[in-house]
Amino acid sequence: MQNSHRLPRDVHRPRGGPRLSRPCPGRLSVFKVCAACHAKDHSNRAAPGLADVIGRTAGNVSTLHFSLTMKQSKIVWDEETIDIYIAEPQKVVPGNIMPYAVMTNDQDREDLIAYLEILK
Repeated sequence: MQNSHRLPRDVHRPRGGPRLSRPCPGRLSVFKVCAACHAKDHSNRAAPGLADVIGRTAGNVSTLHFSLTMKQSKIVWDEETIDIYIAEPQKVVPGNIMPYAVMTNDQDREDLIAYLEILK
């Protein structure tokens, strides 16, 4: 059954999933891979700023170009959808234009999600 965030049926939460602990000091370097395109505040670069990303609908920043599949995904970013997306972005939103491969390390994803939680 597809969840309320409209993830594809064959996409499952990676092993373990986020535990939402506070990010470990020194582990915030995991954000560097995102910082190439995303700001940690509300400003937009090549991609949307990540402040308050939790609760935001994907592809919904009017001043940026998103793929049609991202705009139509109706994904609402929360801990689960972010975890699944950064583990397998092309599987979650086929044809998205984010130039990013995958983040396979569970701890890296957990640290990143915990960091995104504090970007208010």
